[in-house]
Amino acid sequence: MATGVLHRVSGGLGRAKSRAQSAGQLVVWSRFGHLQCTCSVIISVVFAVSCCAISLVGFCGGDDKLGQASPSNVSLNSWFKSLFVRKVDPRKDTHANLLTKNEESNLYKIQFHNVKPECLDAYNKLCEDVLPSIHADKYYPCELVGTWNTWYGEQDQAVHLWRYRGGYPALTEVMNKLKQNQEFTAYRKERGKMLMSRRNQLLLEFSFWNEPVPREGPNIYELRSYQLRPGTMIEWGNYWARAIRYRQHNREAVGGFFSQIGNLYMVHHLWAYKDLQSREDTRNGAWQQEGWDEVVYYTVPLIQHMDSRIMIPTKASPLK
Repeated sequence: MATGVLHRVSGGLGRAKSRAQSAGQLVVWSRFGHLQCTCSVIISVVFAVSCCAISLVGFCGGDDKLGQASPSNVSLNSWFKSLFVRKVDPRKDTHANLLTKNEESNLYKIQFHNVKPECLDAYNKLCEDVLPSIHADKYYPCELVGTWNTWYGEQDQAVHLWRYRGGYPALTEVMNKLKQNQEFTAYRKERGKMLMSRRNQLLLEFSFWNEPVPREGPNIYELRSYQLRPGTMIEWGNYWARAIRYRQHNREAVGGFFSQIGNLYMVHHLWAYKDLQSREDTRNGAWQQEGWDEVVYYTVPLIQHMDSRIMIPTKASPLK
């Protein structure tokens, strides 16, 4: 008897599913398993599940065959689970190849140097004497994109962003050549006396962002860093490929990057503003554009942690 009830419930669910799909009434989002249904489908599902529960309570002790999964029960179970389980499309390539400019092979390195407070001026002077010469020397296949001091955020911090045209081979070439550069060796030794800690990351740039190029100032820069949940980088890229158009009106978008080595699933967005009030006005203006709220709604759940730095360019920075 219990088996018959389950068969009837299975058939009822199948018919409800077919009617909803044919009427275009059943909509399933793969985003976080959100489910939209019409009232009729909800009632059908709730009623069917209730019948299952009642049947199991009433007959589990009197029918030994109930514990055996029939093909129809397996089908029912699979279909019901499919409504709530988020499906991830299979990927046949790396994030690097899916999200970057395939015709280019630029690699970026971002450095965070936490400087002893009493040494910050001396540190900046030391960098001004050495870093521009490396940037200008064609012997080294690298470019200094920008160098800043953090104004709001982590205090007494220097941030440097380098670009290596040619990818990892260019990075390796620069490292090997700098080992033979006595001026740079002396710079590193002196710099070490001024630092409390340092860290770096190797980054690639998103294909839909601008490539950072020198710009006139004065500007302030905001580096917004997002630690994403593992497995969500493609989803983030898909949303921001559409969202970036909302943030181009004042030329505020400088560059967008994601990590390859260092903290993984880390995204950095670099923005430029004339001042803090300009930043406020520009960000508020984005909310007046249709579609921006949707981007925020869907990308916020992808984030584990985020922070913002307001940075001031140093004299050596090509991004003024």
